[in-house]
Amino acid sequence: MELRYKSTRSNSEAVSASQAILQGLAQDGGLYVPETLPRLDKSLEELAQMSYQETAYEVMKLFLTDFTESELKECISKAYDSKFDTEVIAPIVEADGTYYLELFHGATIAFKDMALSILPHLLITSAKKNHVKNEIVILTATSGDTGKAALAGFADVEGTRIIVFYPKNGVSPIQEKQMVTQKGDNTFVVGITGNFDDAQTGVKQLFGDKELAETMNQAGFQFSSANSINIGRLVPQVVYYVYAYAQLLKEGKIEKGEKMNVVVPTGNFGNILAAYFAKNMGVPIAKLICASNENKVLYDFFETGVYDRNREFVLTSSPSMDILISSNLERLIYLTAGADADKNAGFMQDLSTSGKYEITAGMKAQMEDFYGNYASEAETAETIKNLYEKTGYVIDTHTAVAAAVNYKYKKETGDNTKTVLASTASPFKFTRSVMNAIDAKYDAMGDFELVDELSKLANVTVPKAIEEIRTAPVLHTTVCDKEDMKSVVMRFLDIQ
Repeated sequence: MELRYKSTRSNSEAVSASQAILQGLAQDGGLYVPETLPRLDKSLEELAQMSYQETAYEVMKLFLTDFTESELKECISKAYDSKFDTEVIAPIVEADGTYYLELFHGATIAFKDMALSILPHLLITSAKKNHVKNEIVILTATSGDTGKAALAGFADVEGTRIIVFYPKNGVSPIQEKQMVTQKGDNTFVVGITGNFDDAQTGVKQLFGDKELAETMNQAGFQFSSANSINIGRLVPQVVYYVYAYAQLLKEGKIEKGEKMNVVVPTGNFGNILAAYFAKNMGVPIAKLICASNENKVLYDFFETGVYDRNREFVLTSSPSMDILISSNLERLIYLTAGADADKNAGFMQDLSTSGKYEITAGMKAQMEDFYGNYASEAETAETIKNLYEKTGYVIDTHTAVAAAVNYKYKKETGDNTKTVLASTASPFKFTRSVMNAIDAKYDAMGDFELVDELSKLANVTVPKAIEEIRTAPVLHTTVCDKEDMKSVVMRFLDIQ
């Protein structure tokens, strides 16, 4: 039976999975959600015997029902190949009693690779299925990692172009270098004088600009999104939570039916929403622990039921989480509102006009499986240092936010349920912050000296993604004000 997708903001006609992937954002500004969340049709014992690629097929076939078996398997085999530096794709490392699910073994050493290595193939397949003649323009905003992962995924993919906007002073030096050195005639990287929320809001406005859409259509282009709002990003993320449980089962670390907690460092809410989907598909997940940095809008939301972005925006050492508008939360709001699009649209209107909304007590009760907390900058650094000194294992700043929150949760509740923690980026992506946390003496070193020092300290080979940018020339130098994003897009596409 075909699973179709509805917008979170209106009762407009449902679309197929491939149409939802192509559009990215619904025409009314809503996000696409499946009409029902499917259940796994293979047992976890069966899944425990499968490779990452085989698990991906078993999960994704349930969501992408208008893809044929051969289409989906081809997308999967093209995505999860030698671009990853380990055959298992997502290894699990045990450190200090927690299972760290390493999601950073792809081309750009961040968890975004897990979805963005397959999205181009899903998108091109979707375009063929829907007889699209236009060239697809991927338009995306990034807080650091999505941008590079999307650029790497779409570089020189025929029939596509990609434009990435990032906050000029809001990403790490390594993140910026990764983006501005990106090769590919179809790639375009733009720094904006603003923060990530400005970039994300600007991109959403461009998607909603009907006049621009018509102008582009006449010139042979149409927009699609590589942001986590695209269902083609969310579905592949569900896979690794299913895979993680199955692997722990296979290794005897967890018993059949035993529950696990999942801890996720959270910015745009997509990664933890994928864990929520996995739970609803039948994976025995107990608590969904949502970890925030000092931009703790989600922590406050889970505490109070009020989402309020009217606060100071803090630049932290975990920049991919420096977000005050968590776009994917809208999908959870919609689902807990009983899939009531009008009710959800009202909340989103409130967010747009007053910067906040308050959910009902009934909706809050449905979110009792979520636990929110946050880590300060000092706590994040301390967690990196302590874990290294205790175990020799080095984690990045985002993973450390999650680890700090996990310690707080255990202390607060006494809950000793086995825990999988989403390790979302390699420490090599945030070398200065990581090394400074271990010892302040490292601050005198240059960025690439620190890379070599970290390699020695952690006894880990420098990732290819870092080696490649040591001497790579800067190819993208465009910087613009947030008000000029539209004209920059038109210039890149050579549209008058």
